[in-house]
Amino acid sequence: MTPVSERQEKIALYGRAAELLAAALARFPREMWQYRSAIDPWTIHEIVVHITDSEANSYVRCRRFIAEPGQGLMAYDENQWAKVLDYHRLAVDTAVTLFTWLRQSSYELIQTVPDTVWQNEAYHPESGQMSFDDWLDTYSRHVPEHIAQMERIYAAWEQAQK
Repeated sequence: MTPVSERQEKIALYGRAAELLAAALARFPREMWQYRSAIDPWTIHEIVVHITDSEANSYVRCRRFIAEPGQGLMAYDENQWAKVLDYHRLAVDTAVTLFTWLRQSSYELIQTVPDTVWQNEAYHPESGQMSFDDWLDTYSRHVPEHIAQMERIYAAWEQAQK
């Protein structure tokens, strides 16, 4: 597989994230979305809001890679955001809608950039120097990784119901 075909697969996965998230959430009963298991410090509710906050950061990072290569990217403390912003008070449905719009906008944008843009770099305070391809790799995996996390939480909840 060539780097270009690998990138196209990642772009396709990136573009399916909202659909994957909606399908996953449909499998988990809403009454357990607040469940905090011993296996994970986050709840499904918190994960969904985190995915959206992460996507808002990703949206800006994407544009920075394209329009301002070489500039710094903002880092944030996801655990601090969850705590201080009190994720459980925020509406999951609003978060999912916002995630869908942000992701779709970036998905449409990245399909139009020339191949040379994928080599653009920016500095992330936690990850160091990153290319736009690195950004795509991170965010194409982000939602599937969190869906797997939600599935583990759901399995723990099911066990606790027995």
